Amino acid sequence: MGIGYDAHPLVPRRALVLGGLSIPFERGLLGHSDADVLIHAVIDALLGAAGEKDIGFHFPASDPKYKDISSLKLLSFTSEILKGKGFFVVNIDATIIAQRPKLLPFLEQMRQNIARVLEIAPDSVNIKAKSTEGLGFCGREEGMEAIAVALITQKD
Repeated sequence: MGIGYDAHPLVPRRALVLGGLSIPFERGLLGHSDADVLIHAVIDALLGAAGEKDIGFHFPASDPKYKDISSLKLLSFTSEILKGKGFFVVNIDATIIAQRPKLLPFLEQMRQNIARVLEIAPDSVNIKAKSTEGLGFCGREEGMEAIAVALITQKD
């Protein structure tokens, strides 16, 4: 079992990408890749469960080949790391923390995207969205964060 966390600031003139989807919003998340906090938290949970350090170790921001890369592609690379060690994903539970925009209409497609890349059943992926009721940097709409847990097992 592993836990993952990520946070990025919101900035103007940048697409908001969450769960591999471009979400209509006036700002986006700043980062070296597409800054998808949900996928980054899932990646860290998976890597942690496999004892494989973290996202920054495998996909460093100092490496230009990851500049503006889709985080779904990073998730695919992560899946290959797990498969190489004989692991497969049992399930994932994740929460996006954001004051706005309302994410409920997008959660099912995010779930489908993650399941497709990891080659698991969509029922094995759960995604929630929560606001902080105006508290903290997410509540002030300065950024977004995500938390994920992942359960993996080794193939027999």
